[in-house]
Amino acid sequence: MNKELVIVFVKNIKLGKVKTRLAKTIGNQGAFEVYTELVKVTENATTSLLADKHIYFSESVVENQWKDHNKFVQNGIDLGERMKNAFKKGFQDGYKRIVLIGSDLPDIMASHINKGLEALKENDVVFGPAEDGGYYLVGLSKMHNAVFDNKPWSQTNLLQETLHELKENLVTFTTLETLNDIDTFEDLIASKFYQSNIDLQEKIKNLQINITNQ
Repeated sequence: MNKELVIVFVKNIKLGKVKTRLAKTIGNQGAFEVYTELVKVTENATTSLLADKHIYFSESVVENQWKDHNKFVQNGIDLGERMKNAFKKGFQDGYKRIVLIGSDLPDIMASHINKGLEALKENDVVFGPAEDGGYYLVGLSKMHNAVFDNKPWSQTNLLQETLHELKENLVTFTTLETLNDIDTFEDLIASKFYQSNIDLQEKIKNLQINITNQ
C-alpha cells in the first residue's frame, strides 16, 4: 500500500456557514462564492498527488467533489479533536507519513504538500505556517496528541505555542514556506487568487452593488 496520505478538511459549502469574517464585508453570498473558488483551488492542488487522499467534510459527504476518493465526516468537539481523530484513523490504516491541509488557501500547490510529506522522512512533525499565526498544513510521521490537545485555536499564538510544547517534549519538527489564507476583505483583494479571477471579481462587485442598493 501507499505509505503516504493527504487529509483534506473541507467545509460543506452552505450560505452563511463559510468565511464568516469575510461575510461581514461582502455578505454571505460573496463569502459563499469565494469559498467555492478556494475549494476548487484545493481540489486542483491535490489532483496530481501520488499519495492517497482522505477527504473529511464538516457535516456530510458531497459526492460530486473529489470523485473516486475516500470521504468521511469530521468527528470531534473542536478542530483539534477532529484533526486528531483523522490522523489516528490514518495511522490505524497503516500510513507512515500523513499531511493534513484545509481548503481555504488561495496559494496552495501540490509542491507544498509534497514538501510536507518529504519533510516527514526526517522529522516527527511538519507545519506550513500561515501569516496569521496559525498553520495551513500539519503533518506527522507518528502520532503526537500534544499537537492537537488544549491549543488556542484561531488565535495568533497557535503555532508558536505548539512549537514551544514540541521543543519541550524533544519532538523533532520543521516548517515550510509561510502562506496567507483569506479571512478578511483585505486578504482577498491582496491575493493573486482574486486578482487573476475576473469572474469572481465581477460576482463580488455585483453583489456589493446589490447590498448598497438595498
